[in-house]
Amino acid sequence: MKKLLFLTLMLGYGWGYSQTFSGKTNEIVLNFKNPIQPVTSLPIIIWESPRIEQTFSQVNSLDIEFMVNSEVPLKNVKMVLGDGTTIMAEKPVVLESNELSRKVKQHLTLFNGQNSIEVVVENVNGGAMSSSRFVLVGKDAIANAVDINRKDMALIFATNSYDDLNNLVNPIEDSNDIAEILRTKFGFVTEVILNPTHEEIYEKISEYNAKRFNPQDQLLVFFAGHGIYDENLSEGFVAARNSLANDKGRSTYIPHSILRQRLDNIKCEHIFLVMDVCFGGTLDPEFAKNRSTENGDTSDTDLLIRKLSQKTRKFLTSGSKEYVSDGVPGKHSPFASLFIQALKESGGKGNRIMTLYDLYPYFQRMKTQPRFGKFSEKDESTSDFVFVVSQN
Repeated sequence: MKKLLFLTLMLGYGWGYSQTFSGKTNEIVLNFKNPIQPVTSLPIIIWESPRIEQTFSQVNSLDIEFMVNSEVPLKNVKMVLGDGTTIMAEKPVVLESNELSRKVKQHLTLFNGQNSIEVVVENVNGGAMSSSRFVLVGKDAIANAVDINRKDMALIFATNSYDDLNNLVNPIEDSNDIAEILRTKFGFVTEVILNPTHEEIYEKISEYNAKRFNPQDQLLVFFAGHGIYDENLSEGFVAARNSLANDKGRSTYIPHSILRQRLDNIKCEHIFLVMDVCFGGTLDPEFAKNRSTENGDTSDTDLLIRKLSQKTRKFLTSGSKEYVSDGVPGKHSPFASLFIQALKESGGKGNRIMTLYDLYPYFQRMKTQPRFGKFSEKDESTSDFVFVVSQN
């Protein structure tokens, strides 16, 4: 009973320091053999590379980079290398006296198959933390690396009817048709939220914040409806059903800055935000300048593994800092029409996978200027979001 109470107190103290613990990648190390161990804040481990828990490599080497921070001086920092079950080697990091932080860069030689890289940190008060990354090496290993449990999901918000704004004609039909093709052709699990209020949008995103995701899962978030840009606030907003026309403080709208933050906090490694709303391009000031450089001979499996090995925080909007057309009734909006066409044609390459760089050229036909880029600094520049034709 005493041990259980001690564990509860330690965890509560750690949360008081506003630290984030992931059940997959971080472990808190408690020493029950030392009953007089002082209560202390815990060290923090921040991975720069590799950023996600499970990665893949066709070569037997890897550059790793991480940062360690502590509110009291560090005592020990070490890397433990193994295959996930057996320890192969330990590499201590030499520390200076009274160091509170240390950035570590290390080139490692890896084994064929599964490799585990665990960082273990302890401060002088006995507070300890560990965090791990796993790297699968070798062409034969990669061939079987697609997780059979991976899921693709779509969360779609569609609003035709507004309490205090002009109604629209196509968002719901557009969204239902997009959800249908995502579900039937690409195997997505879809959820369409019709005419949501400001509060319901936040509540639904919070539900997804509480979900657990596998490393290769993907989430597409789609908004169709009204959007505005407030010059006085220098901020773009998504309108909800109950947004007010004369709301000068915009408290009944969803600010782009808050939307970016809420979606970024979802514990899914691969998120693609699509916005068919006016002024959607004000989400981010950058245009995408990259184009696909994939080798045409790359197999579907190798391509899929490579794309799912980097953190994705990408967005695509129907326009820039401008109004965009809702279209005529029953004909889809111009943006939705091209999105559906792209999904139906699967990139026009004759294979099972469409990437974002296959998708983006379709929207160059629009009169408005679409925007494509990243909505978070966590996005890795060569990351992607893939649409995989279901074999069912």
